[in-house]
Amino acid sequence: MQISNMMEVNGVPVLIEGERNLLEVISKTGIKLPVFCYHSDLSIYGACRMCMVEDDRGRLMAACSTVPKAGMKIRTNTDRLFRYRRNILELLLANHCRDCTTCPKSGKCTLQDLAVQFGITDIRFENNRTADKKDVFSYSIVRDPSKCILCGDCVRECNEIQQIGAIDFAHRGSAATISTAFGQPILESACVHCGQCAAVCPTGAIIVKDDTRTVWKMIDDPKTFVTCEIAPAVRVGIGRELGLGDDENAMGRIVAALHRMGFDEVYDTATGADMTVIEEANEFVDRVQNGGVLPMFTSCCPAWVQLAEKRYPELLPNISTCRSPMGMFAAVIKAYYKDNLPAGKTRHYHVALMPCTAKKFEARRDEFRTEQGPNTDEVITTQELIRMIKRSGIMFNELEPESVDVPFGSMSGAGVIFGVTGGVTEAVLRKIASDGTRTTLEQIKYTGVRGMEQVKKATVPFGDRELHIAVVSGLGSAQKVIEAIKEGRAHYDLVEVMACRGGCISGAGQPYISQRHRVKRSDGLYRSDRVSLIKRSQDNPLMKELYGTVLKGREHELLHVHYTPKA
Repeated sequence: MQISNMMEVNGVPVLIEGERNLLEVISKTGIKLPVFCYHSDLSIYGACRMCMVEDDRGRLMAACSTVPKAGMKIRTNTDRLFRYRRNILELLLANHCRDCTTCPKSGKCTLQDLAVQFGITDIRFENNRTADKKDVFSYSIVRDPSKCILCGDCVRECNEIQQIGAIDFAHRGSAATISTAFGQPILESACVHCGQCAAVCPTGAIIVKDDTRTVWKMIDDPKTFVTCEIAPAVRVGIGRELGLGDDENAMGRIVAALHRMGFDEVYDTATGADMTVIEEANEFVDRVQNGGVLPMFTSCCPAWVQLAEKRYPELLPNISTCRSPMGMFAAVIKAYYKDNLPAGKTRHYHVALMPCTAKKFEARRDEFRTEQGPNTDEVITTQELIRMIKRSGIMFNELEPESVDVPFGSMSGAGVIFGVTGGVTEAVLRKIASDGTRTTLEQIKYTGVRGMEQVKKATVPFGDRELHIAVVSGLGSAQKVIEAIKEGRAHYDLVEVMACRGGCISGAGQPYISQRHRVKRSDGLYRSDRVSLIKRSQDNPLMKELYGTVLKGREHELLHVHYTPKA
């Protein structure tokens, strides 16, 4: 019996259920075809040809760009295909830096994995490629052209998803390369340091910059008091690499690991997020009630702030004057320990553990420096922390969880959900709500601010009016919303912007994940919020203490900032 929407893969009948291409149909049979240039979130490129399959007539076709049709009979692992893919790999390796043992991407490199899978132990062709210089000048990423395989993933991520256009293909033929405009360093380009190019790069051509060497040096200095704050998204981003579940809250184990490495005190950036909620909510209410500039855009994401500075300077008055949670918390921590260093310590060094590469840039901004130096001395990402844990020989999944340290050991669930798209908005709505009852919090949850959609819209009552809110993740989507506002097609009072799709849980400093795993990570943060004793930032007793001591009379100095246009 012939079913109209059926095809065969290696003799196995498979139902076609709206899949975009053969690659998606074949995956339903439990077969994972090798790919370099295919990402489900990006456009079809079809350049690497590793996913070629063969039909019953001997024709070869790229599975990523071929639409499935009823009656097709596809084979995925013939000897011809094996030799074809093996030749592609050998040619790529012939033009590729093969110092795999010293490459930071070793063990997570798709090219390396496929070379092992196809049994390539010798390259017949001489490598005549001229060694290109690394671009190490960015605060966030390192580009090594000698490891680029021209798959175009980074270009499509930057141009299609983020719509920044910092990099593109340059030249032709054997001289083809990925480059910034006029070959300028990435730091001088249109780059906003979101790092998503590094997140999708299958090799070591673009990687997150490693700043752990200085951190280790400071930890080893007996005269230096080393503190660390942990961003909310890190707790659900680290487990997969270290033997835990995708959505498991690993916060307690992270604290334990940092203590064992030698950090003196460890805190939760959710405490800083509570300060941000209070300040941002107050600023928003003031703008709404007193005719301030609207819509107000959130200011927690440094990549978004850079985009506004470079491309939308006219919107800078719309951006909240609040620093990010990291910016606020670091300033408070540095101010507190300026006169409270433990005995025997002569220097304070503060590290921020972040899911975000743009935070490395934020930490180096002049706005967040004092006469004593930067508030945040170093930013390390989740990826860097994983390497530090492995270097230390720590068996992460066997650690007993530990609590964060005093005097900054209290935070709310509202601060924790900052790590997922919509979390900032929900926390602000909790702050300005008339009460903090369970019923009210449940109502806020269902206003439409939750979910993985890149653009979400919500309307909530506030006094005798309604607030119109947009929640956006992904800079490409943000620019579409901005254009709609500028053209008068959309009207909002509050716009939350996160550079990375899904929010900080998908930051480029995290181990890379697909859309399905983004949902799992967000669920992990919301579970943490559900079991939190404190649901609203203003109910955190530490806030009252801080505002009465460290912050007293210095709220604007330590918690706010004003941005200016950048060329």
